[in-house]
Amino acid sequence: MKNIINKLLANHSLIYKLFLYIAALIVVVYLFPKGGQFKYEFQKGKPWEYDNYYAPFDFAIQKSAEEIALEKEQISKASKHYYEFNENTVNEVKTAINEKVESLLSNSSLNEEEKNKIRILAEEVRNEIYEFGYLSDINQLNDAPEVITLKKGNKSQEIESNKLFESNQILNFINSKMGIQPYTQEENAVMNILYDELKPNVTFDDSFTERVLQENLSKISYTKGLVAENERIIFKGDIVEGDKLIILNSIKSEFESQVWSKSNYNWIVFGYTILVALAFLMLLLFLKKYRVDIFENNTKVTFLFFNIILIVLLITLIVKYDAKYIYIAPIVILPLVLKAFFDARLGLFTHVLTVLLLGFIVPNSFEFIFLQIIAGIVTILTISELYKRANLFISVFQITFVYFVSYFAFSIIQEGNAQNLDWEKYIYFTINGGATLFVLPLIYVFEKLFGLVSDESLKELSNTNSKLLRELSEKAPGTFQHSLQVANLAEAAANEINANSMLVRTGALYHDIGKLVNPMYFTENQSTNVNPHNELTPKDSAQIIINHIIDGVELAKKNRLPDRIIDFIRTHHGTSLVYYFYKMEEKLSGGEVNIKYFQYPGPIPFSKETAILMMCDSVEAASKSIKEPSAQAFDNLVEKIVNKQMEDGQFMNADITFKELQLIKKVLKKKLKNIYHLRIEYPE
Repeated sequence: MKNIINKLLANHSLIYKLFLYIAALIVVVYLFPKGGQFKYEFQKGKPWEYDNYYAPFDFAIQKSAEEIALEKEQISKASKHYYEFNENTVNEVKTAINEKVESLLSNSSLNEEEKNKIRILAEEVRNEIYEFGYLSDINQLNDAPEVITLKKGNKSQEIESNKLFESNQILNFINSKMGIQPYTQEENAVMNILYDELKPNVTFDDSFTERVLQENLSKISYTKGLVAENERIIFKGDIVEGDKLIILNSIKSEFESQVWSKSNYNWIVFGYTILVALAFLMLLLFLKKYRVDIFENNTKVTFLFFNIILIVLLITLIVKYDAKYIYIAPIVILPLVLKAFFDARLGLFTHVLTVLLLGFIVPNSFEFIFLQIIAGIVTILTISELYKRANLFISVFQITFVYFVSYFAFSIIQEGNAQNLDWEKYIYFTINGGATLFVLPLIYVFEKLFGLVSDESLKELSNTNSKLLRELSEKAPGTFQHSLQVANLAEAAANEINANSMLVRTGALYHDIGKLVNPMYFTENQSTNVNPHNELTPKDSAQIIINHIIDGVELAKKNRLPDRIIDFIRTHHGTSLVYYFYKMEEKLSGGEVNIKYFQYPGPIPFSKETAILMMCDSVEAASKSIKEPSAQAFDNLVEKIVNKQMEDGQFMNADITFKELQLIKKVLKKKLKNIYHLRIEYPE
């Protein structure tokens, strides 16, 4: 049992990766659609490249989206509009008008014949207005058809919409019924009574109208014929267009949407599992072979899988909502993020694998995969320094332009002309470009969640007004100046061999912060002739010098510097010797010296950037000891120091080539000559 536990503990990193691999596999397969897949790829306007194709079973021919949209539009236009006639309002108005007219006439001096004439006139006005009704809102007839349906209780009748009275017609209608002016006092009073008492009694029944419309729309047939089993669909070489395209789309949809049995479902899941497992396995193998440092870091591996799952989830949600919006999703954020934290090669490799997985989800998978891979390549090639905001905006513009051009090319291939372009897609690509700018806050969030470091953070850390660097400049000004010189040398060398110049510059600024603990034990900070090492043995002096590595790591962790910067502190002396005190001990003892007391603990540099810092640090420090600076002296110094480090095996793990070492030497020689150039002597 103890042996088993020890083995588990010893291999906990691999066990975690296995668990992560299986968990990511399950999540992605779960997100994939579980319907069948049509095994043939075809495009509108392109020849059918397979053998003659016959229907494998009976299926219905589906109407195109345009046909269904046209049919819905026609039904909407032909659908009836229903209006509600309120009889109670009519009765109330009738009673009110009769009462007021009789009250008026009872006090009038008119004879009975004239009174009856006024009564008949008021009744005629009321009856004609309420024959079909008085509409409550003039705007309710704006979109109405010429013939509407008027509901009176349980009965309904179809009438012309212009037979309904509206508020702006009432006064004119009353005037026309009253006859020729001038009116008598009683006639004017009756007109006022009619105008005041007539009330709207017809309202548009929008809920009932909408219900009837939906019932009519639900009766639409989405098919327009049947293809029998073994019926020929298309010959080899035929152009995919017209009815052939409609029938092929119909059978493809049938394959993807038909109800699968439990056995079929399990087989589909099994197939997806194999394909996704292969894709994730390729990623892990790539990391193990070419990015060992990332493979051994479980946090970074988790970060990679997390981003892939995030993209798959995003596209799955969009497809479930409406597949036409898939190009709004800023998928190129994935290579951008990975390039910011790792490198371009890993970013592109992961992007391609992710896009291939998305091909199982999206419609028109070939078009989607092609566009996204091209966009990913452009992203990797165009953005060199993400922390420079101008670079990001320029790159986003280029990515959007590539989307435009690629989609235009696909459209003219499929349609055979440039007249049927879907301009809505170009709006989606523009939104995609705008959403890509969200990468900067996203990088910040990932930094906090996963403890990673991007170039944006390095830019902030390299500010010499930061707390730690300001303290270094105050307490150890010589070390601070040395760090600035090393940072300039290292940045120039990194640019020469295309290494991460921002990373190596930041690492150089912090590489000697351990000297803050005992600044006066380092010659660059000794402003007087008093050297505290004179009171110590060589062994003790060497330990103080060596301890600036350990002290630096502790200070860095205390100030929460990222691990990528701490790596420069740990490795900038590798496993080299504190040579001065080693030789002094050798001279004093007159015999063999235990080398472990004079050797830095390491580790040796394990990247191009850390190797560059080791060379620049040693060369800059040694250049101060040259009594008579000259071009030849600097050339000899650089050759001597770098060759000695190579002989000691300090660069064995740094993945740096001989050619790159020669380029770095060349830069260091040139820079040292510029730093220590001679000036003319001014006259007294």
